[in-house]
Amino acid sequence: MEITLKGDMEIENIPSLKQKALRINLNEHIYGTFAEIGAGQETVRQFFRAGGASRTIAKSMSAYDKDFSDAIYGIEDDKRYVTESRLRKMLSHEINLIEERITRDKHPNKMFFAYANTVTTIDFAKKFKGHGWVGIRYQIDPKEDYNEIILHFRFKENDARLQQETLGKLGTNLIYGAFYKYNEPKKLLRYLYDHLDKDQLEIDTINFSGPVFANVDNRLMSLQLVKNGMTDAVMFDPAGNNVLPARVLYKKNILALRGSFRPVTKVNMDMFQKSYEMFLEENRVDKNNTQTLFEITLSNLRAEGEIDEQDFMDRADLLCSLGQTVLISNFQEYYKLVEYFSQYTKARLGLAMGVNNLVDIFDEKYYRHLSGGILEAFGKLFFKDLKVYLYPMMDKTTGKLITSENLKVHPRMKELYKFFKYNGKVTDIKDVDPETLNVFSREILEKISSGKRGWSDKLPEGIADLIKDYRMFGYTRKPIILSKKKLKK
Repeated sequence: MEITLKGDMEIENIPSLKQKALRINLNEHIYGTFAEIGAGQETVRQFFRAGGASRTIAKSMSAYDKDFSDAIYGIEDDKRYVTESRLRKMLSHEINLIEERITRDKHPNKMFFAYANTVTTIDFAKKFKGHGWVGIRYQIDPKEDYNEIILHFRFKENDARLQQETLGKLGTNLIYGAFYKYNEPKKLLRYLYDHLDKDQLEIDTINFSGPVFANVDNRLMSLQLVKNGMTDAVMFDPAGNNVLPARVLYKKNILALRGSFRPVTKVNMDMFQKSYEMFLEENRVDKNNTQTLFEITLSNLRAEGEIDEQDFMDRADLLCSLGQTVLISNFQEYYKLVEYFSQYTKARLGLAMGVNNLVDIFDEKYYRHLSGGILEAFGKLFFKDLKVYLYPMMDKTTGKLITSENLKVHPRMKELYKFFKYNGKVTDIKDVDPETLNVFSREILEKISSGKRGWSDKLPEGIADLIKDYRMFGYTRKPIILSKKKLKK
């Protein structure tokens, strides 16, 4: 048993990998298959070495040859092997074989499982570090349907042997957690890093399904990945499903809109729609190859201290209802967001933002941690094929419209701003709806939570009804108070 320490305080006893594997092996009811492709049979090795494996392992196999793999699991439409689709086919195939070959009459108390991974490790040129899909389909009651946990990870180590060892640890942690921590999915998530460090691998997508996870919202699990520092960004689609960012963003033109969306307002949607129309007019931007994103940063989610999960879900539900793909990120600075996109695409990028956001970008205090300061950040931000679409702001004092032409940055930043402005990196969003210029999320939120009127018409169609129906953002219907005169009648 290993002990994790934080300062002088003991936090928790962590079973060793051998103890985890042995506990699984000694459970007479757990029985299943290991199928591993691409990085050796590293997970099953932990169980063979722990002892008692004959009680647990029905079969261990690794179809390394592509023709053999295709013959067993079928051919993918995209001809690729390290994909979620391939992993799901592996899990289905192996579970079906167990069900066919091990009769329930003979083994009524067996809880079957199939563990699988499909992985590519670092290449010889060390250009691509490798990644993989890992999953388990399993029962915790022989009479119940199967549960499933599927995740995607990226290696960070620069040595194939170390990556193989890391994979073996991850797989063991997943199997152990699936059987013994399934009732605490947030803890199960953290335990995936037992005996691992976050500089060894990044988990950027995870999905839970099945009867024991019926009450688990996978978007909350995604939030935990970012919150726990397991990844910098996660994504879910308009249906609320967790999706792999790399798959969604690969070689795409990307237009992103950052905000708190608490709640999403007409100004957000006007900014999005106008910037989207302008983005599609740019050279080399194909509508069919363009991905739009509404991004919420952790700092926005922590606006009032600790993250309120219900508040997060309210924002997510409203954005999804509008058909938007949502990105949750740990990128406080815009240049980090652009760097993240650049991992997946070299196509054109666009950022839609308000005047205050652009002024903040030219504030040096956000770049003091960089050796090259603001110039280094701007090199990363504007080096790529990127354009900022600026939504104007109404000056409450003067009533004047503030645009890229008359906004004020710090005097030391004037020339730098002019350089990027007049090199076409910043362009104004024209023909905005005048009514939206006086719409502010914080004012709407205050009215919603305090029961005041006059906020419904400032939100996109249908959003106010959802807030009222589901009591979002502290909304409560104010009771109708009748006057004494009416009561007498």
